Amino acid sequence: MPGKADRTPACLSRAAVAALPDEPGVYLFRDASGEVIYVGKAASLKSRVASYRAPAASLPRKTVVMLGRAASLETIVTATEKEALLLEASLIKKHRPRYNVVLRDDKNYPWLKLTLNEEWPRLAVSRRRRDDGARYFGPFASAGALRETIRVLGRIFPLRKCRNAVMRNQKRPCLDFQMGRCLAPCCGLAGKEEYRAMVRDLIDVLEGRNRRVERRLEAEMNRAAETLAFERAAILRDRLADLRRTLERQAVVTGARAFFDVFSLVSKEGGSLVALLRVRGGMITGTAEFYLPEAAGSPADIISQLLRRFYSGDTDIPPEILLSLLPDDRTAVEEWLSAAAGRMVRLAVPARGGRRRLLDMAENNAVRGLEKRGKMAADWENVAAELEKTLGLARPPVLVECVDISTTGGREPVGALVCFAGGAPDKARWRHYNIREVEGQDDYAMMREVVARRLEHGDLPDVLLLDGGRGHLAAVKPLLRERGAAAPALAAIAKGRGRGPDRVFVPGNREPLELDPASPALFFLMRIRDEAHRFGITRHRRRRDRAGLASRLDRISGVGPARKRALIAAFGSVRGISEAAVEDIAAVRGVGPELAARIKETLAGG
Repeated sequence: MPGKADRTPACLSRAAVAALPDEPGVYLFRDASGEVIYVGKAASLKSRVASYRAPAASLPRKTVVMLGRAASLETIVTATEKEALLLEASLIKKHRPRYNVVLRDDKNYPWLKLTLNEEWPRLAVSRRRRDDGARYFGPFASAGALRETIRVLGRIFPLRKCRNAVMRNQKRPCLDFQMGRCLAPCCGLAGKEEYRAMVRDLIDVLEGRNRRVERRLEAEMNRAAETLAFERAAILRDRLADLRRTLERQAVVTGARAFFDVFSLVSKEGGSLVALLRVRGGMITGTAEFYLPEAAGSPADIISQLLRRFYSGDTDIPPEILLSLLPDDRTAVEEWLSAAAGRMVRLAVPARGGRRRLLDMAENNAVRGLEKRGKMAADWENVAAELEKTLGLARPPVLVECVDISTTGGREPVGALVCFAGGAPDKARWRHYNIREVEGQDDYAMMREVVARRLEHGDLPDVLLLDGGRGHLAAVKPLLRERGAAAPALAAIAKGRGRGPDRVFVPGNREPLELDPASPALFFLMRIRDEAHRFGITRHRRRRDRAGLASRLDRISGVGPARKRALIAAFGSVRGISEAAVEDIAAVRGVGPELAARIKETLAGG
């Protein structure tokens, strides 16, 4: 049985730890290649680093794995623990270490933006919170949940949907007005006071004061009915019904003023998962899950890291955060959160009552989420084992990427690359490539260009799949041969003949592999190929349509560069011009009715 000396890296020798300062600071573990794999902070560097010398049985499994890769240790002394906490956050953002809690989308959570800095505010999605006078709500952990929120709010509060450039040139109400989803301020049909009152109601709902808005809408509806303004009463009735349906989907969990977040951590051998409930105005307004497959440290360490990652930067920090357990550095984290929020923030573990029931709910969500991940991991293990055997790999794959080329007769070609990690889409790695070097219809050359550009960057996959056949393999194979042992395994997948199953080719085999049509590995390869095709064709069609419209605009006599810029500025795009009314196009400076009619006829003619 290996002894402690066999496990402890040289950088954690007794002498090395004894030489560390008994002061606050940050420590970084690096692997043999010099890559930072973990960043930590400590009130005492000597005490914290010494804790890693404990017996393996007493350390979290991921910490033992991390220490097995650690080859060197670097420390940075700071004046206070708070400074160490800030420096740690900066270094984690810079290095994104494998064994830290690094939220996959920690820079890209979408926000709901209400443009109070505009005369007629509207709702929009923003990936960044700016100091521009608008109000931001969020962030939302799910872009899908945000889109659904906007859709529901758009029915209840019919604010304008159009951008400023379109609104300035709008001369008649659009379809949204006809459907009751906009008050048409662009055409002077909305009163400012009515519009601003609706915006105030919207803010109340977003801040959790739903019941107040419900009572106000009901009172206004009754007044309209009493004054025989039945059309107005019917509109308010429909908005009230939409709001009540929204409220029914939200559980009232505690007092109407309750404003806090709930985090519950569950850890198993396969990793950790944290479930979040966001409570605003006494209602659960949002949920999220954070799966942390490789986070090192104790549960208290992971909670501490997660809080600091989730609330870093511009974030809606509540005055109270309920946790399944408190971090060891509770005081430092509370001070950091309070400074970021501009008011006191308290961390607590509820023992009873409604808050405890919420924590239990979050824990149940975390358990179910981790069980689901475990099943997905088990399913992937079976697929990965079959891929290993089928493709002749040295080990089961983790990262699989697929490249597809989308073009129409060689025009506007686009390369698409999608990546699956552990059997699930890893969209942070998905890329589009505009073809630069190939002219005309040459799929093989286009595939070779995209793969060559992909190989210029590190972190290569275990398997690179091509959407094609033997010809595509032959075109790309020399590029991978140059990479030697570092090259990923190569395969190609082509549609089956007639109603036959799809065919998989590998280098060195003239004939496709003999795969069971019901093989899970074949289904996986088909799935990733289909995702690559969908991802690429969407971008290609957008480029093709844009280029087609632009070229038709360029062919119109009387539309030079200056008028083209004015039209684009007014309508946002050539498509926007094609969809505009003739009188709206004519209103653009320098155009006029005659040229506007020619523009409309040309663009509408296809």
